[in-house]
Amino acid sequence: MGKLRLIFIKEGRAVYISHLDLLRTFQRVFLRQGLVLRHSQGFHPHPILSFALPLPVGQSSACEVLDFEVVEDMDGKGLPESLNRFMPEGIRAVDCYVPVWPVRDLAKLRCRVDLCYDGGVPAGAAEEIRSLLTGESLVIQKRTKRKAMADVDIRPMLHGLELSEEPGILRLDATVSAQNPGLNPALLAEAVRMHLPPLAPDFVQVRRLELLDAGDGTFR
Repeated sequence: MGKLRLIFIKEGRAVYISHLDLLRTFQRVFLRQGLVLRHSQGFHPHPILSFALPLPVGQSSACEVLDFEVVEDMDGKGLPESLNRFMPEGIRAVDCYVPVWPVRDLAKLRCRVDLCYDGGVPAGAAEEIRSLLTGESLVIQKRTKRKAMADVDIRPMLHGLELSEEPGILRLDATVSAQNPGLNPALLAEAVRMHLPPLAPDFVQVRRLELLDAGDGTFR
């Protein structure tokens, strides 16, 4: 048996596919491709598939990770092309290989948060938002694992930030903690809404760009 790691893109209409539906999608894709997966034991065996950091609905990504096990030894070469024949619109496999690091070593996430303004980016917004996000602390209301709302300082989870401006868009290119604890990049926009209401965007787009290890190298 062999363990493989698939890197795939999720974008377009596919961003609205839930985590559970995404799991079912890959089960069908693997079945149609003829790949024999290792299954769990017990009364209700199911294919062993594991997504690293499930993507929130509505966000896109260029670097989603799916770990799975096959019953035969293989290195994954050529598999993305075979799988893409059966993928739905918006999902595309780009790489497959034997994992180098366990998921627990996934440390950071490079992402892009576009703050979109229907009437154009307000004057001075870039500097005010930069000052807010890079201050000593950045406290927001965040839902805990017990579903209660609590004040959380997300500043220690923000490791890098660059701002750029396009017509109607203020772009935040950020590096955030991936887990233990992790920061959902959409919360950067929520911080703007909470602390700078006049600069609240009309719409927000979030995209994952790259997963990083503890040394800031590409997570493999």
